[in-house]
This record gives sequence, C-alpha cells and structure tokens, in this order.
Amino acid sequence: MRHVFAIVPASSGPLWFVAVLALVMIALLSLSGYIAYSSRNAEFALSPEGLEITGDIYGRAIPAASLVVEQVRAMDLTGESSYALKRRTNGIGLPGYSSGWFKLRNGEKALVFVTDQKRVVCIPTRDGFSVLVSVADPEGFVQTLKAVLTGM
Repeated sequence: MRHVFAIVPASSGPLWFVAVLALVMIALLSLSGYIAYSSRNAEFALSPEGLEITGDIYGRAIPAASLVVEQVRAMDLTGESSYALKRRTNGIGLPGYSSGWFKLRNGEKALVFVTDQKRVVCIPTRDGFSVLVSVADPEGFVQTLKAVLTGM
C-alpha cells in the first residue's frame, strides 16, 4: 500500500519572482528591438526652427539659435582622429551603431548618431556639445543645413 503526501503549497513569493523576471525580460527584449529599429530608421529633419532628430531614444529638437552653422562640416571619423569617439558616457555602442552621449578624443562632449564613420556631419552647438550624424550625403546635408538656417 502506497501513501502519498502533497507538499505544502509555497507562498506567492516564487510566482511574483517569476512574474517580475518575465517583465524584466520582456522590457529588455523590447528595448533591444527598438535599438535595432533605431539603427536603421533615425531621421534628421532641418527647418528654420533648427534640427529635429527622431526615431532614436536619444532624439531631440535642437533650436536653430543653438547651432553654430558656420562651423558645420562633413568629416571622415577614420581620418579625423581628434573627433573619433573615445568613450561612451550615456549611450548605445554596438558594432556599426553608436548613439547617445560620447566623449571625443579632443575632450569634447558629443551627441552621436553614427552608423558609418566615413560619412559624418559634425554640428557644433552653443550648448557645450557637438552633434555627429551619419547621413548618406554629408556634403548635401551641410549645404542644406546652411541654406535652411542662414537663408543662403
């Protein structure tokens, strides 16, 4: 004859732990998906009001008055060693995608949206940082930015 005794049911602690763990995992998976999406879909819109960066967690609007238009230039970060990304202070640093706040080799603080280090536009601001963006046509972006913001 066999006698079977059931375990005393656990408190709700293990269930809560598993639920919280599942939520954290879902949040991390969602964030990872958004980062992957951002690396291919960020946009930089120019208007007389300034520069608007959308499609990235670090996106923002930077007013025209904050941009130092006369110093905007296209560059190749592989050749411009002083503007190379040195250290990430608050951002995303993946192979082929850097986004967020970085320190540059020259010590300057920069808000970065870089996917191709050979096609970058550096936009200095009056707020103590520069914005570095990768665009398909850096020279065209520079010309358009100057035309839109200065009326040239």
